[in-house]
Amino acid sequence: MRGGSTSYTIRERLILAGIEEIRLHGLQDFSLRKAASACGVSCAAPYKHFKNKNDFILSIIQYIQQQWYTIQNQILVEYPGDTRRRILEIGVAYIQFLVENPHFRSFIMLNDPAMSKPHLRMVSEMSQCSADLIRQYCEQVHMPDDVRIRKTFVVRSLLYGAAMMFDNGELPYTPENLQTARRMIDREFYFREQFRFCCFSNPGICRQHGFSSAPARRFHS
Repeated sequence: MRGGSTSYTIRERLILAGIEEIRLHGLQDFSLRKAASACGVSCAAPYKHFKNKNDFILSIIQYIQQQWYTIQNQILVEYPGDTRRRILEIGVAYIQFLVENPHFRSFIMLNDPAMSKPHLRMVSEMSQCSADLIRQYCEQVHMPDDVRIRKTFVVRSLLYGAAMMFDNGELPYTPENLQTARRMIDREFYFREQFRFCCFSNPGICRQHGFSSAPARRFHS
């Protein structure tokens, strides 16, 4: 996050004020007038940047997406072709993004009936890359769909759960605890190395972790 309000444009200030107003009062009672008041600008100022309330909400989502996608795309470029490493690095970075940007997290995790379905879909797209990478990895190592679904659920739960625990102080936000989260994510995708030498001799291990005997032989080779 950039420091100091002077580095933000009026549009950004309105967006950030809008996020905070929505966090405090919900979408139903939110208005561009309230965002303007929180920024100390005229009631007409928001309409120079946003058509209406719906456009304002759309702009909030796009703004948060832009901040996250910049980080995510850097990781994708840094680790080309390494699906497992991409899952790990993006997962840890997403935890950091949620913890270090609590105003963004409050909107990403907003549970408000006034949020439209198109807007909800846009918010959910922020973590779609992780789901796509998990599916890609599972296809590469021939995991069945039910295992992929379970792993997607486990990883997404870990990301949001860790962020919440760090934020509320249940776990200190330290490099050591972040490293623990990293290991927990990595453990879900440590199959090729972990079972390379034992699956062939013990097919039951493969079945326990969602593999058939055929991939087990392939790992052994």
